[in-house]
Amino acid sequence: MGKDWMVLLQQQNQLDKVIKTNQTTERFGLALTEQDARLILEERKNSLMEQKRVEFGEGIVTKIIYEFCDSSYIDQNNYVSTILRLQEIFYLFKNEMMDEITDDELLHFMKEQFENTCFGDLEYLESTCLAIFSQAIRAGYDGFKGTEGYGEYEKFDEVKRWDYELYLETLKELCWR
Repeated sequence: MGKDWMVLLQQQNQLDKVIKTNQTTERFGLALTEQDARLILEERKNSLMEQKRVEFGEGIVTKIIYEFCDSSYIDQNNYVSTILRLQEIFYLFKNEMMDEITDDELLHFMKEQFENTCFGDLEYLESTCLAIFSQAIRAGYDGFKGTEGYGEYEKFDEVKRWDYELYLETLKELCWR
């Protein structure tokens, strides 16, 4: 019985920290109910077991929330499901990158690609951006250490991106014909 109260206290502390993120996220129209927070923490436990990971302290949930709360691709309707998926992806790729990357570096990388390359598509984030980047890290790439995870994907991106300036130039040509 002595250990049970400690576990319950720790769980309540984690729940309180997740709920407290609402103070920041409400500015972006996002809020979690206690039920949402419990679901996120339960799925965190499942993801950790699935990926055979152990997490000490607060964990990654609140960091994910704070990193992604200002995303233009997250609204109240998809908030909980997106956080659930992001934490699942996070743990998977911490393993894929053999823990060579810090939590913050991975989160910065994920957010930058989510916003600028994937345009909110979690499947593309996982199956393309993170897959390519983790392959580079497993092959020995460590250039991300000086960038905190920012501006890294362009070095490995194999897809030709849309060029706004080229678009405008072509549009002008078409209009003047």
